[in-house]
Amino acid sequence: MDDRREPTTAERRAGIVDLPAAASRELVPVARPQLDEDSPTVDAERGGDVDTWGRSDKLRALTRTVYEPFYKHWFRAEWEGFEHLPTEGGALLVANHAGAIPSDAPVIMHGIERDLHRPVYGLAEYLFRRMPAIGTMWSRAGGVTANPDNAYRLLHDDRELVLVFPEGTKGTGKLYQDRYQLARFGRGGFVEIAMRAGVPIIPIAVVGAEESMPIVWKSRRLAKLIGLPYFPITANMLLLGPLGLVTYFPAKFRIRVLPPIHFDESPDQERYSRSRVMDASELVRRQIQDALYDMLRTRKSIWT
Repeated sequence: MDDRREPTTAERRAGIVDLPAAASRELVPVARPQLDEDSPTVDAERGGDVDTWGRSDKLRALTRTVYEPFYKHWFRAEWEGFEHLPTEGGALLVANHAGAIPSDAPVIMHGIERDLHRPVYGLAEYLFRRMPAIGTMWSRAGGVTANPDNAYRLLHDDRELVLVFPEGTKGTGKLYQDRYQLARFGRGGFVEIAMRAGVPIIPIAVVGAEESMPIVWKSRRLAKLIGLPYFPITANMLLLGPLGLVTYFPAKFRIRVLPPIHFDESPDQERYSRSRVMDASELVRRQIQDALYDMLRTRKSIWT
């Protein structure tokens, strides 16, 4: 049975069509792009179970064991639309982002790896890579420096699930009074990467991260002094003192996975229409924003 539907006007403008799931896995072989010095090479010598991206299956297994009680009993994560996540092939997972120290990425990655049994690679700014010890642990846990070449290789060559937060620090740095108001999704670079790699985008809406570590004030002076995008003063710090630096509130997480968005653009083109990229970026942002509003309307409490 053909379950295709006619695209809406907005989707036609963005160059988006509704395709069968199998179509997103029929990728066109292309030459690899020029890699930067931060990208791993296939010939890189790695020890033990560490893959070419620095991810360690053993460390991820240990992390899942340690994190499971927090996921299950502290955040009490619930998923909707989990069936939209592919069991094979590459896909770009796009989610909203929040919290002074974001709690959404670990929850999403843990839930997918636990129940779908697929690794998830999270793209983040080079800031994490620069931190001694933390940078190595972040890499072993599946973190990858966010740049187009890394994203392309993960999605097209390795056919992996890749998690990205287009809001960046604009999302994690917003005050509690601005919660669940999505910031602009940059210049739509994530859309162009998905088009070039020939993979779908899967929007994910997350409720709960905003309340787990809400920011009530930010110090620009301290941020500049220590070289961070922002220095937050959180409700956790005010209530728990120094312990609040690393302790989340037990806000209940609800995660809604939206249907995949496929593109009718041919993979690996040298250039893509800027208007189509921006239209698609805004469509993804609007879908996540609408889902958040819907989830918030039906939420009875932050804690349950």
